Amino acid sequence: MIPDARPTAEIRILSLGDSYTIGEGVGDKERWPVRLAALLRARGLRIGDPTIVARTGWTTDELSTGIDDAHPAGPFDVVTLLIGVNNQYRGRSVDEYREQFRALLARAIRFAGGSGAHVIVLSIPDWGVTPFAADRNRETIANEIDAFNAANRDEALKSGAHYVDITPISRRAHQDPGLVAGDGLHPSGEMYARWVEVALPAALEILGPRASG
Repeated sequence: MIPDARPTAEIRILSLGDSYTIGEGVGDKERWPVRLAALLRARGLRIGDPTIVARTGWTTDELSTGIDDAHPAGPFDVVTLLIGVNNQYRGRSVDEYREQFRALLARAIRFAGGSGAHVIVLSIPDWGVTPFAADRNRETIANEIDAFNAANRDEALKSGAHYVDITPISRRAHQDPGLVAGDGLHPSGEMYARWVEVALPAALEILGPRASG
């Protein structure tokens, strides 16, 4: 028999979110989904460029509309979801967030071929530690971010999705200015690199035999 010499299909990644996913304030190669793809390629995996549906300032409902407009064509091997900071920033309720996040998560799962196990949910970073928030009540921001994250974590775990808590990393920016981009608000490339370190194990688990082969 002649061995099958067809190349392995490219692994497809879809990343849904806001400024943290589009990489406001950093170069394209420093975006965390792009960094994740690069790390997976370094392990010998055939990874396509991530499809990113994200925009600075988006809330949950705006991301949903953005998905409608972008029409990403699934299925994807890995789908990531990071959304909610702008809901908190605009003073919207956790209950509304939970409902809209649940709907977004259901869409993410459909893009992942119906499998929650192929979805990675990232927690919302705490922007209250940044220079931008110097004149704000940082304790209030932290408490509200924690409440939003309690909701997205609960929904993620109920759906069978992976949950990656990057909020503690984001809070290190209070002591390490190098983790904040030049705009004084968004993460630097170094912070994104640290996010990818904690998200990589979930991606490798999703990819299973392909990641170890």
